Amino acid sequence: MLLLEAGVGSGSYFILFACTVLGAGMSRTIIHCDADCFFAAIEMRDNPELIGRPIAVGGRPDRRGVISACNYPARQFGVRSAMASAYALRLCPGLIILPHRMALYREVSQKIMAIFFQLTDLVEPLSLDEAFLDVTDLVTDNTSARDIAQWIRQQVSQELGITVSAGVAPNKFLAKVASDWRKPDGLFEVTPAAVADFVQQLPVGCIPGVGRVTAERLAGMQVKICGDLLSFSEQDLCQRFGQFGSRLYHYSRGVDARAVRRERQRKSVSAEQTFEHDLPAAEACERYLADLIQRLKIRIGRLDSRYGIGKAFVKVKFSDFSITTLERSASELSQQGFTQLIFEAASRHESDVRLLGVGVRLTQLQAEPPAEEGQLGLF
Repeated sequence: MLLLEAGVGSGSYFILFACTVLGAGMSRTIIHCDADCFFAAIEMRDNPELIGRPIAVGGRPDRRGVISACNYPARQFGVRSAMASAYALRLCPGLIILPHRMALYREVSQKIMAIFFQLTDLVEPLSLDEAFLDVTDLVTDNTSARDIAQWIRQQVSQELGITVSAGVAPNKFLAKVASDWRKPDGLFEVTPAAVADFVQQLPVGCIPGVGRVTAERLAGMQVKICGDLLSFSEQDLCQRFGQFGSRLYHYSRGVDARAVRRERQRKSVSAEQTFEHDLPAAEACERYLADLIQRLKIRIGRLDSRYGIGKAFVKVKFSDFSITTLERSASELSQQGFTQLIFEAASRHESDVRLLGVGVRLTQLQAEPPAEEGQLGLF
């Protein structure tokens, strides 16, 4: 078998296998793969002189750029993705900020996904460098989940020259958690028998959807780790947190029945622009709105025939970094319509504007795109 003949390399995907319980006697084996500091890793691969130095990929600090990715030496200074580039430079004066090479990153992403698709067509991409795989049918008495994980690690390392992190666990939730457990270049396995002990020690912040506010509410209930939630019934948690209480109940017990979806349905398309200087809403519209709408139409044009337009929406970020959004049903993407939405949204705040965004909510018109005979799509 190809998997075993390839041997085990020193690659770096932390792949997490999860056996998701779907019903009595039926379980799945899921892999979560996550590349290590993806954009920065490609830049270091192409320029070895950058290895060991703090680097980031992002926008220019003099143009209100934002960090998209950084390597681990930069993270030691506190630099993080989504951080303003100017602030990142204050934290790390020696930080090397490189411009994006999105065409290259997408090309490498397609090659990573192609490696996944050599194993199974049950691949659910989460981003350019991250995906779940359902490899249930590949696990046999002679080929373990760890064997498959190691094969992927080796292939990515040898073919693309970057590292990934990987792990093994009984469901998608645990797979996602485990993929961060020994980053970078790590491999971690949570066996079904170890789930209870593993989950109980996890901070509640590991549960998707638990942000700062929810974590503070839980702390007020003397809940800091998942094990602390075991004393609460599902009904009690739902009374306190609404439908989200059900997620808290099940995830804190290591239960996640989500299946790997072959293709994630896209819900929106947007385009946005951050300004060099704060502007009044009217001036921002005059300067940038036409270009934003054109960029939006181009992105909509790249979608396949499954999708239709449901609503138009705008996003406005103000000088104090507060954000407001507004959406409305729309039959056409007109500049006048977006202008009205922006003015209405901007009226909620007295500050000038530092960012404008325009977009559409999508509706799914059909389950699958028309097939092209003789051609198989990557996704």
